[in-house]
Amino acid sequence: MSRTTGRSRKAAAATSLFVAGILALTACSAPGASTTDEPTADGDGAATAEGDWTCGTDDVTLEAYLETGFPLSTALFEEFEKQHPNVTFDVREDQFAVITQNAPRVLADNPPDLMRLPQMSDLVGDGLLYNLDEAAEHFGWTEWPASQLAQMRVDEDGRRGNGPLYAMGKNYSMTGVFYNTELAARIGMTEAPKTLAELDEWMQKAKDAGITPSNQFNGGATGGLAFPLQLLMASYGSVDPINDWTFQKPGSRIDTEDNIKAAEHLKKWIDAGYFADDINSLDYSQMMGQFIDGKSLFIFNGDWESGNLDTQMAGKAGFFLMPPLEEGGKVGAMSAPLTFGISSKAANPQCAAFFFDWIATNDDARALAVEVGGSHPMGPADAFMPEVDPESVTGQTLSAGATIAEDNGAMEFIANATGAIYAKSWTPNLQKLVAGDQTAEGLLQAVQADYESEIDG
Repeated sequence: MSRTTGRSRKAAAATSLFVAGILALTACSAPGASTTDEPTADGDGAATAEGDWTCGTDDVTLEAYLETGFPLSTALFEEFEKQHPNVTFDVREDQFAVITQNAPRVLADNPPDLMRLPQMSDLVGDGLLYNLDEAAEHFGWTEWPASQLAQMRVDEDGRRGNGPLYAMGKNYSMTGVFYNTELAARIGMTEAPKTLAELDEWMQKAKDAGITPSNQFNGGATGGLAFPLQLLMASYGSVDPINDWTFQKPGSRIDTEDNIKAAEHLKKWIDAGYFADDINSLDYSQMMGQFIDGKSLFIFNGDWESGNLDTQMAGKAGFFLMPPLEEGGKVGAMSAPLTFGISSKAANPQCAAFFFDWIATNDDARALAVEVGGSHPMGPADAFMPEVDPESVTGQTLSAGATIAEDNGAMEFIANATGAIYAKSWTPNLQKLVAGDQTAEGLLQAVQADYESEIDG
């Protein structure tokens, strides 16, 4: 059930562990909302003049609707409140799959100033997101590397990659494989596997030694097997067709020959017993808790956990990119901005945009993005970066990010291809795959059919 009771970040910080209306579109403007010539009322009734891209000096409450279970937002909110004591964050949290289902209704009926966004095309087409082009010009985001913002641009046809800017990234996330170094040493694994076949061998050796190879989550509304599946897709083929599909390029398909081979490889892992017996009941927090407690050799996850693992598994965790089929081959990973947007009906859009800029340009905020979030911050190419121990998990994930950039191996998440594809297609079909009620090819064909139904609908 959605948790929607608001609570002040200042009041909740001590106890937190980690913390559909359609707007009219005019014929001469891009979809979505933009600033107007009228002052914008903030949450306390004060007016923010057009062009005043700050949070002012009057008391402001920024409403935020976020994905539960990640500490970076909490850390950023607390630091921003410290630097701007007139601002308070009021936070609601839900699992990401729930947010994907609730996004249109929340943006229209209970509009947040800041919201963790699922797939953006439908939200932009319905006029539910604030157009950030003026903010980008004001703050100089247009001077950043263009690739940082491309995934958050949506054109008039609903395709991502070009057009106005409707979101901003809290940082750049990247996925791969975390492993427990003590369990790895127990089975003789002293370095990261260089090929997919080597990874298979280590998973089998872990099972033979009585160690769960991976307690990947796949329960409830969140199909966590989408993570290893997409990484396997990059091992078997190019990332380009996958990006075409997630960006809704006409004629693109997910059930390609290479992707079917990747799904068959995942099914082979399932049938070999490489995942926990109760995988279809494990949620994300249970997976992380069990991994930290030493109950799993591998998990397929993202660098947003790097700082957490450096704290809770200091010296006992490592990271590597999903290996290719052949040694020395190119690698790929889901790598995208951790996307946040502003409701077109938000009370404080300019203050929220100022917060976005602060995350990317303030030295303390950038340090938190690296040290707590474990990933590369957004912002100018020459912006401040804190020193990081290259042997730490954070150091390993940052280094892996450079490899992904060299191989041009970044992929958008297949879970974000449409607004409902993750919760209503990927998750149930992956759970059926585990239960033996779906085949590898049937999985991709079912998702493709649901994808086309959403696109054409």
